[in-house]
Amino acid sequence: MIVNRQRLEAIEAETLAPYATLSRASRGRQHHEAEPKYRTAFQRDRDRIVHSAAFRRLEYKTQVFVNDEGDYYRTRLTHTLEVAQIGRTLARALSVNEDLVEAICLAHDLGHPPFGHAGEGVLNALTQECGGFNHNHQSYRVVTQLEQRYPGWSGLNLCYETLEGIAKHETEYDLSRIAGYDPAWRGSLEAQIANIADELAYNAHDLDDGLQSGLIDLEDLKALEIWRRVCDLAGWQGGRLDEISRHTLIRELVGLQVDDVLHTTAANLRQLNPQTPVAIQQQADQIITHSPEMTALNRVLKDFLYQNMYFHFRVMRMAKRAEQFIEQIFTSYRQEPRQLPLEQQQRLKDRELSRVIADYIASMTDRGALLEYRRLFDPLTRP
Repeated sequence: MIVNRQRLEAIEAETLAPYATLSRASRGRQHHEAEPKYRTAFQRDRDRIVHSAAFRRLEYKTQVFVNDEGDYYRTRLTHTLEVAQIGRTLARALSVNEDLVEAICLAHDLGHPPFGHAGEGVLNALTQECGGFNHNHQSYRVVTQLEQRYPGWSGLNLCYETLEGIAKHETEYDLSRIAGYDPAWRGSLEAQIANIADELAYNAHDLDDGLQSGLIDLEDLKALEIWRRVCDLAGWQGGRLDEISRHTLIRELVGLQVDDVLHTTAANLRQLNPQTPVAIQQQADQIITHSPEMTALNRVLKDFLYQNMYFHFRVMRMAKRAEQFIEQIFTSYRQEPRQLPLEQQQRLKDRELSRVIADYIASMTDRGALLEYRRLFDPLTRP
């Protein structure tokens, strides 16, 4: 038996909660296309994101550690895949649209420039004259303008609901307004799941990378109540943290937080009793949340990571190097735009120079930016 799109849509309608976003109820795409025979609209969106050039480039973009620091640290791609996995788990347990959650999760970091938040910060400072740079805004621009894969339009022509979820990532109200979405409305439940899955993933997995790298001292972690809880759940008594123990503890941390989100959200849904997706979006507060207790524990964990990992001298040195690379590349292009590749020069006909430069740099991988730096400034590198 072949299961076609109509049957997949019927299964959604039969099995998902009344507040779930159904693919057959989508508001559609900006450019009309016949939907595929064997995939729902949101499954097509997911597949288009996975096949995009921007998604492939995430493999060589920094999460915390640049590529040459080691082969086993998270990249922006592996972080994205972990977010999608956690998002699917939450969506399945809450009986909402797993495909839509996955599409939003997979797209949420497409706009990240090379070298992580260091790259984002310097690009923002350099583009104030044309509105600044924000990776959430850039992710939306990637899927609506910058990807060039179809003869009839720019972007990926994703569904309204997928685009709305990307626009409302981390409740970016200014982006919602710019993109034409009501800033007073919350994201769908699926979009809210993508948000919390992102936060959950980077807290746990950045901690994992910090432990593996040796930047984080186990003695310092003992001061965190959430760490002590995780150790109790894992039955770990301390001592040398071998690889198996580290994986076990991080799994317990993820599981503890997923469990908290599910039970807190279930209580929120019982109290609200929403019967439509719109009822979710019209709420003043997020429905997908941690409990107040877990929110407080996570706040302490985030502060710990900033102090002991993100602001660690090794990470700060990487960040400052990255800022210098990007600033010098940007300035060189500004001084002489004819250094830009021809396709980028063509974009100058109807776009500001700084925005074209920022788009081009943001599309680079870490190693691509380093190679471009050498092409511009190293006399022994071929241009």
